[in-house]
Amino acid sequence: MKTLIKLAGVVFALALVQVLQAQQTDLQYFRTPGQKGLNVFETPKTNDVEYQGLKVRVGGDFAIQFQGLSHSNDFADTLGMGVRELGKNFNLPTANLNVDAQLADGLRVHLRTYLSSRHHTESYVKGGYIQVDNLNFVSEGFLQNFMNVATIRFGMDDINYGDAHFRRSDNACAIYNPFVGNYIFDAFTTEPFAEVTIQTNGILGVLGATNGRLNQSPTVGDQGIVIYAKLGYDKQLSDDLRLRLTGSIYNSSGDGTRDYLYGGDRAGARYYNVMWLNSEAADSDFSGRYNPGYKTQTAFQVNPFVKYKGLEFFGIYEMVNNGDSDAGGSFTQLGAELLYRFGGREQLYVGGRYNAITGNQTDAAADLKINRINLGAGWFLTPNTLAKLEYVMQKYDGDYYLGTGFQGGEFSGVMLEAVIGF
Repeated sequence: MKTLIKLAGVVFALALVQVLQAQQTDLQYFRTPGQKGLNVFETPKTNDVEYQGLKVRVGGDFAIQFQGLSHSNDFADTLGMGVRELGKNFNLPTANLNVDAQLADGLRVHLRTYLSSRHHTESYVKGGYIQVDNLNFVSEGFLQNFMNVATIRFGMDDINYGDAHFRRSDNACAIYNPFVGNYIFDAFTTEPFAEVTIQTNGILGVLGATNGRLNQSPTVGDQGIVIYAKLGYDKQLSDDLRLRLTGSIYNSSGDGTRDYLYGGDRAGARYYNVMWLNSEAADSDFSGRYNPGYKTQTAFQVNPFVKYKGLEFFGIYEMVNNGDSDAGGSFTQLGAELLYRFGGREQLYVGGRYNAITGNQTDAAADLKINRINLGAGWFLTPNTLAKLEYVMQKYDGDYYLGTGFQGGEFSGVMLEAVIGF
């Protein structure tokens, strides 16, 4: 009887998502949640939605994982507060509430609230922004030639550095990520920003600025600034072939900036309690990632993306340098995803990801190496419901970890994830 009740609950939830999706409002210049939003980066400068007054779209994201991982190192009783073994069980379910509104022709607002997340179990506003794609609300045809190719976005939300953040899991919004975890260097932060994006004939350019801070206050002596930019090419060359190549730069000043580029995700990481050292229990919510923690830095990220029929490749080549030249230190990140999507509507996929970082925390520090391999598969049961299965293995290496709890450290195992986004 309990099994029948659970099955009925799942069927009801799927049916409810489908009903809600069928009733959703279409918005201008908008990335649709679900399978339809796959491989959308910057929102395109094409629009077939006619403005018909104020429209509000309420959506949500839900995700839960079953974790079957184990971890180990060279020292007994230094993992998991003295408990060496990880259990196999469900992780905390996560949820987002998304509110999007068409305020005027070409003017849209977005707000995301984390209803529950790993790092903060209570609800709080993650961030939001206003996006401007034309200025007809000022005057019909105002600066039309410029706005035909330009998008202006400002608010306190995810900044557009690199392309990996378009494919990552944003708390419960995991439907665009073909795997369970994000990258080891997770370039994602929510800060007050303003940016302009230009798209014309496949050429893409972005210029933006932020203060580099996650938490805000007008404290004197903390007036740092970050400038970031992107240049690239993105073109559907034929019905079967799409090619995209972008390069991004991020540079923070030394005027008191608190740089959160690799530590701005307040939701927490997806591999729960792996390599959880007794001495670093407070950091366990972000286990599996690495944040160099530089106060200021310069970072570069290059991202190739190729899709030929069902075959899909996405890559990362990233370098980050410590802004403190006296201390020095730099890292390189490599990432490569290869997927094959198939089925009548490409609702099935299999693939793999390789991810590695190498470098030195400072010039005087020893070498640090972390590498990860993911093998996975996914099934879009509906356009808004995704089930994932993956095997992950991550290893820590280099003299930097000698004598620490990460010496000989590794974790591996199987993850299952169920995702809903609408």
